[in-house]
Amino acid sequence: MPILVALKFLTVLPVPAPAELPPKAMGRAVAWYPLAGVLVGLLLAGADWALGLALPAALRSALVIALWVALTGGLHLDGFADCCDGLLAACPPERRLEILRDTHAGSFAVAGVTLLLLVKAAALAELPAAWRLGALVAVPALGRWTMAYALVAYPYARREPGLGGLAKEGAGLRELAVASATALGASLAAWGWAGLAALPATWALTALVARWIMGRIPGLTGDTYGAICEVAEAAWLVGLAALGGR
Repeated sequence: MPILVALKFLTVLPVPAPAELPPKAMGRAVAWYPLAGVLVGLLLAGADWALGLALPAALRSALVIALWVALTGGLHLDGFADCCDGLLAACPPERRLEILRDTHAGSFAVAGVTLLLLVKAAALAELPAAWRLGALVAVPALGRWTMAYALVAYPYARREPGLGGLAKEGAGLRELAVASATALGASLAAWGWAGLAALPATWALTALVARWIMGRIPGLTGDTYGAICEVAEAAWLVGLAALGGR
């Protein structure tokens, strides 16, 4: 059940899930966030291979990034967009929380999302061919691990429970341990023993971004979880492209 809830929440895949969830089901699903990332990554890797039969790397990478967004229903990208508008606004924290809840996209959101997708596509295009499969499987898993860690480690900013608050209610150290084991396994499968450094590096980035967010608002929200995931994915792709170009 928890894994189905995770897939239903984080992807657009047609998985069965009850209309009404039992208490704390959203929180227990946090354990399987990285596994949902692995599944998304395997689908991306398959599409990348198929597109590679006919298309050059740059165009193939842009289409894979588009599929990446589509498979998640734009969930994390929407959170990133809201955070661009809300967290970059020059206003009090209470007003920033209101902006985060606004469904309209402002200029910061449009610019931020455009730049993020350009960076992701460009970085993916620059990866050595031998690295693409590992990156496409491990990076989505690590990105979703950041959400599991942020849910467990940091306070929730709102008094009323949104989707992020419901996920936080049932998430604890047990869920984080399972999520960490899955993300570590994906990293080891992608990069061998070098993958042991992936989780500590991702933790450091998550802590840095989360602390910056908490300097802007009094805690994290569902939008910020998605934004942290997007930033981590982009950072990993850029880092791998930089290593591959050396």
